[in-house]
Amino acid sequence: MGRAFENRKQSMFARSDRNSKAFSRIGKDITIAVKASGPNPDGNPALRRCIQNARAANMPKHLVEAAIKRAAGADAADYTEMVYEGYGPHGVAILVEVATDNPTRTVANLRMHFNKFGGNLGNSGSVGFLFKHAGVIRIKCDGIDKDELELDLIDYGLEDLEEGTDEQAGELIIRVAFSDFGRMQAAIEEKKLALVSAESEYLPVTLAEVDTTAVEDVLKLVDKLEQDDDVQKVHHTLP
Repeated sequence: MGRAFENRKQSMFARSDRNSKAFSRIGKDITIAVKASGPNPDGNPALRRCIQNARAANMPKHLVEAAIKRAAGADAADYTEMVYEGYGPHGVAILVEVATDNPTRTVANLRMHFNKFGGNLGNSGSVGFLFKHAGVIRIKCDGIDKDELELDLIDYGLEDLEEGTDEQAGELIIRVAFSDFGRMQAAIEEKKLALVSAESEYLPVTLAEVDTTAVEDVLKLVDKLEQDDDVQKVHHTLP
């Protein structure tokens, strides 16, 4: 009974940590969106996207509203969005998206993480060519004819449409080039499709060929990077 209780407690703390990190990431996204185009979501597609992503992450409404209010204030932090590139252990390519108010601190921390786990932080362009910048939109698929929707969305830049699996069951996943991301989001809204989330992603063009041990080594670095307060997302070429 004692061990079962400890396992439940650890699971609860892990879930709390994940939620805290997700809420922090969305809060920064909200700040960036509000500073760019104002606090009214009706005229700010990026903010509407943030609010939808907050719902998908089960972020409480009062926290979303507080983040918007804080972002509209004179004392709101100024975040710089940057993408850092490097190699993890076993030569696996890694891209790290950050939103930081202190780039000097951020790059020092990232270099430390890479070095500690057998990787190295590279220069701009060192691994970026191994990824494709894309928009990834998830919608509810209830009552939707997938083939018909696919034909309908081609005009808006659709590159891929597939059914979600596991935790994304009951959803359709739409992928577009990042240059078509805003156009596709507008089309989804216009067609009143049930949007779940809409985020930019760096998708690997080619996956690394590594064994199980190598995967574990890389994931240790990825986990450490994701824990960094300045890091928004980590992308890699692991299969």
